Formats: sequence, structure tokens, C-alpha cells
Amino acid sequence: MTPSPDAALPVAARLPLTGLKVLELGHYIAAPFATRLLADMGAEVVKVEPPDGDPVRGWGRRHQGHPLWFSIHGRNKLSVTLDLKNPADRARLLKLAARADALVENYRPGYLERIGLGPEVLHGVNPRLVIARVSGYGQDGPYRDKPAFGAIGEAMGGLRHLTANPGQTELPPPRCGISISDDLAGMYAALALVSACWGRDRVGQDRVGQDRVGAEGRGRIIDINLVDSVLSLMEGMLPEYGVTGAIRQPAGAAIPTAAPTNTYPCADGKWLCVAGNSDLIFRRLMAAIGRPELAADPRMADNAGRCAHVAELDAAIAAWSRTLPAQEAQAVLEAAEVPCSRLYDIRDIAEDPHFRARDSVMAVEDPLMGPLLHPAAPFRFDGVSPREMVRWTGPAIGAHNAQVFRDWLGEERSGEEA
Repeated sequence: MTPSPDAALPVAARLPLTGLKVLELGHYIAAPFATRLLADMGAEVVKVEPPDGDPVRGWGRRHQGHPLWFSIHGRNKLSVTLDLKNPADRARLLKLAARADALVENYRPGYLERIGLGPEVLHGVNPRLVIARVSGYGQDGPYRDKPAFGAIGEAMGGLRHLTANPGQTELPPPRCGISISDDLAGMYAALALVSACWGRDRVGQDRVGQDRVGAEGRGRIIDINLVDSVLSLMEGMLPEYGVTGAIRQPAGAAIPTAAPTNTYPCADGKWLCVAGNSDLIFRRLMAAIGRPELAADPRMADNAGRCAHVAELDAAIAAWSRTLPAQEAQAVLEAAEVPCSRLYDIRDIAEDPHFRARDSVMAVEDPLMGPLLHPAAPFRFDGVSPREMVRWTGPAIGAHNAQVFRDWLGEERSGEEA
């Protein structure tokens, strides 16, 4: 990446969201994931936790008594503790909201209104506040008040229907192994929040004639939910159904519209993912596995023909892949410039030289637990190294009470007194 002319500036001056103040009223995954992305890009995120902390601190493995996941989940954030059932702490929250650019929350719809912290109240103290609300089903609609977690988003959004293996009825379709609908909703919330802030500030600069509050733009309310977030990934399935009545069915490891693309067994019991579905790559693939006659077969001349005869192609590739360990098979196909990869587990990821060279996997120092491995932020900006973007790891509960209440509210009491 070309060095930035600003590379000599402090990292805070080089991150794109430096100066953006965000309050997180988040718990578990979706809202905290959104604010982790914002914090990685330089936003000053104040995570408001109950006195006993975000419940997600109790999830996953621990080291020296501390949750390992939270080292990533809470990184680059400031943690303060407030009991939102306490009127004095709610008043303090409103003071923080008055000084924030945006707020992200993922309570069940109606909860903030019931405790006196709904959008009308928040906008009463700060009309410019962008409020991103993440929920299971959305802020309206007949399912609004139903409880939901990430698995429900996968189920109702259509993803879990597609994760089954074709013809398998004895076992339920598996989840993908991570909280994908929470993470997806968090990504959409972060994107929508930054967009709403830009739109608000654009109005304030009088560049377009939109609704105004005084001389500046108003803060928008953003409605993000798990189910719609998953539904948004369903490609052309909805129009296909609407026009033809077709319901896309599970395809296992294959892609029904492109061939050959599948995952094939290897001699060491591992699997190799191969994407050989362009005409040129297909010919290279067939040569690499010793089956050039299939590339010359008129039936396989284009993608439509290969899809029609995919079982024959998959059998040929699998017969070859079974003769080699996965890493050797990968090397053969890579030499032929065929896109492929063995299926990585987390050890493969941690030890891979590409991830290490790019600092996609990096060692960081966690003050609570010592040296840990972290994934880099998934975005890169010229003039900022991946290591610079991880300014600190997930803090202890309420670690920044004194700092935030002093810097944001002008209070001088200590964190213990706060």
C-alpha cells in the first residue's frame, strides 16, 4: 500500500473516525460488534455496562479469570458502568448522550422507552444524536415484541434452510459456527450510523435542502434487525420465487449456478475447496488432475454445460484429490493457477505466513491477560498500520469511569465513587 503523506502524524489523526463520539448501550453481540468496527476506525466509543458487566463477558474460554473473547469484543472502547434502572444513572446517561454524535443499542423494542430513555427523550437533550437500534425483528411489525437471538435471525432470514446437506433429513441444518446474523446486523448498523452522521453533517453545511434543526442537521433513528440482515443476503432467491415459484434448496458445499465449485476429500482426511468455474480455469484444472479430455468435451464447453454434468466433474476431481494430502493437492492446483484452499481451522489461520505477513493475525499485549493473538480490523487505510488500529484491548468493567465522567461531563469524582 502506498504510504500516506500524513504517516508522521499521531495515529489518532490518521484514523478516519477520530473525533466521532459514540455511546454503546449494547449487550451480547450485535451492537457491540457494530461499535467494535467503529472503534477500530478511530471513533471514541463509550461502552455503558451494568455494574456486573455485559453478559457476554461470561461467554467463551477464560484466561487468568478473564474472558478471552472480550479482549477483542471490547477493544478500543472505554468501559463505564451505569445502572439504567437507577434514576441518577439515567440522568448521567442523558448527559453523556448530550455530548455524543451517535448511540447504538440492542435492547428489545420498547425497553428504552419504558425506562425513560427513548428516542424522544434522547433527542430532547441532543437533536443531532444518531440512534442506531438493533433488534430481532425490527421496531415495528407483528413480531416486534418477540424475543430473538442470532440463531433466530438465521432461521427466519432463510440462511439455516440453505446450510443443510442435500437429502439429509436425520440431522437439522447446522449453524455456520459463529453468530453470523448478529455480526451482519452489527456491520449494517455501523454502515448506517456513519451514513446518517455524514447526512446529518451535510445538511448542517447547507449543501442540500433537507429538514433542519437550527443551523444543523437532525439525528436520524436507524432500525436494524437480525432477520432482515440475513434476508438481505439471499441473492436472487426472492425474485426467483416471485416470478417462477422456485424455492432454492440446499446445495451442500457446491454452488448450484457455477461448476465445478465444491469441496473435495483428500488422502489425509482433510478437505480441499476448489473454484474452477471459469472456462479458462476449468481447462487448467482438468489438465492439473490429468483429465484434459473433460476440458475438450463439448458438453463441458461452458458453465451451463458443466452445471448440467456437475456430478461427473465432481467425481473426477474427488477421485484425484483422494490420492493426495490436502496441502499437496493445494500446491498442485496453485501451481496451475486454480483457485483453491484447504479448509483452515484456527491453528492453520494462526500459523499461516500470509496472515502473519499482513498482520491479519497479530500478537497484542492485554493488560489483564498478557500476550494474546488478535485478528486485525478487516479494513485498511493508507498511512495506518493494522497494529496501530488496535490501540488497546477489551478493558475491565468500568475501567474508564473516572476518565469518561471527567472528560465528557466535567466530574472530578473517582471511578470508585462514580
